[in-house]
This record gives sequence, C-alpha cells and structure tokens, in this order.
Amino acid sequence: MSVYTGVTHSRLKAISLEADEATITRLNVTDSVLSKRVRFTIAEVNAGATLVAAIAGKSIRMVSCKAIAVGGAAGAVTTVDVLGTVSTALKLVAFAQANLTQSTVLTDGGTGAAVLADGASYTANDVSTGITVGKTGSNVTTATHIDVIFDYVVV
Repeated sequence: MSVYTGVTHSRLKAISLEADEATITRLNVTDSVLSKRVRFTIAEVNAGATLVAAIAGKSIRMVSCKAIAVGGAAGAVTTVDVLGTVSTALKLVAFAQANLTQSTVLTDGGTGAAVLADGASYTANDVSTGITVGKTGSNVTTATHIDVIFDYVVV
C-alpha cells in the first residue's frame, strides 16, 4: 500500500488516501507527490525487494529518498541501493555503509547518499517498471532493518 497525504489541486483541501499503486492511478492521483515508507529486514535487502511495484503504462519519478539503519549500524555491505530503470538498471541512490549508523537519517544527495550525476536520479523511470531495494558488496550485517522513505510521482 502507498499512502498519499497532501493537498488537492482544485479546492486546496487536505486529503489522506491509502491504496495500492493501481488504485492511486485509477483515482488520477498522478503528478502528486506520494510517499512510501517500508521497513525492510536485512534479509530482504540482501535478497533484493520491491519498494514500489510497477504500474502498467505509467512511469515512476523519484522526488526524494531517505534511509535509516535500525537495530544497529549496517555492517559489511558497500552500499544499500534504491534501484530504478532508465534503459538499464540504475542506482537512484546509493547509501554508504559507513554512514548507515543506527538511527541516522541519510537523505538523497547528502553525505553518504550518492545520487546520479546531472539530476538523472530525478528523471522518470521507464514505463511499467518498479523501484527496488538491493545492495552492493557483501550482505548487510549487524543492523536488523533498513527503513526506506521514498517520495515519488507517477507520470
């Protein structure tokens, strides 16, 4: 499920909506910023997991992304990655192990949270492709979970 909390465009009323991505698209909540927070176990990160499922006929464009190590600092891994597809698989954000200390909020483009050059992390991904979480290097150790907060628009 994704949760949309924001302001409607026509009458500036605050709304809150919880629905899957397909329902959000049917409700025409496109070009509005959606936010998804998922607490992944380190086993899920190590195996690779879906953050935002693909939406048929639509593209997902990242607005911002944060990561937080829970239960300890992330160990062994090189980076925890948020991955998208623009012609090929790309790391939209690479969260460095050295900065994934317990409870520290890493924000895309900030220290320890590298994004692609020239704003490429913030362009629309290929149509009908999802956003995933994975890792580079060894498996994540020590931390029990990685929280990922992903803000995006459907276009």
